[in-house]
Amino acid sequence: MEAPLYPDFPLDPSTPPGGLPAFWVGPRHLAGDDKRLYDTVADTLAGLGWTSLTIVRGRHEPDEADEDRQVLRSTVLHISPDTLRWAQWSLADEPFHLGDLPIAWQISARADTSRPLAQWSAYFTPDVPGESVADFLVALDARDQPAVPIAGPELVLDAVAAHGWLRDIDQPQAAATDPTFTSHISLGEVPPLIQDADPRALTIEVDEVGSAGWQAWAEPTLGASCLWAVSFGASVPHDLVAAFAASLSSTAPVLRRVLPEATQERLLRAPAI
Repeated sequence: MEAPLYPDFPLDPSTPPGGLPAFWVGPRHLAGDDKRLYDTVADTLAGLGWTSLTIVRGRHEPDEADEDRQVLRSTVLHISPDTLRWAQWSLADEPFHLGDLPIAWQISARADTSRPLAQWSAYFTPDVPGESVADFLVALDARDQPAVPIAGPELVLDAVAAHGWLRDIDQPQAAATDPTFTSHISLGEVPPLIQDADPRALTIEVDEVGSAGWQAWAEPTLGASCLWAVSFGASVPHDLVAAFAASLSSTAPVLRRVLPEATQERLLRAPAI
């Protein structure tokens, strides 16, 4: 059983991060993003030398003050030096939803610069631990060929099993869950609209089974809304998914000031001194 080390300490997720003391918390997969998902990932990308571009579209009338400008859509795009991989922060850009949650980060890669479209994409909603998204990007950045598979799906399940996650009884080769049965990772049919170079993603009929990709999610209360969700296109290399899965299931605590309301009572925490 997991319980707060300091259950009487008030933690209000609506309070700005600067107004709360920092805590080391675990497990990571239930710790949320500390309301810093953009900053955590963007700082990692800056450290890797990726270029960031802000795209803003809207209406600007003559003599109109900047603060009065009507912004219709805006995104932040981060591009690797070789332009083979990119990450788009789309939460402010009318994002589409994964389940009931909006997509915050879309990360994509292509095989070579002659291809205008992505070979694969991965999607992350808010409250995915930023450390895990960052570790996924570090692994992606380190790859010479970001779109070439070099390992099988077993690598993903081995990564979480090494941290105590349990393989699914019915699908031991395709799914696993954490010991509290709140977070899951599964290899199965990719949801609609997930972009991938596999042509079956675009030609699948209603009664056909589509291509398989990794999906991950946290469901703190059975039947309630998910805390977060992640979807990897069918062509995302398994070793990159394994890097995310290993980070997500890590037993190392993470630093947090703001905890998700849905998982506060499930988290161990100790003050960061």
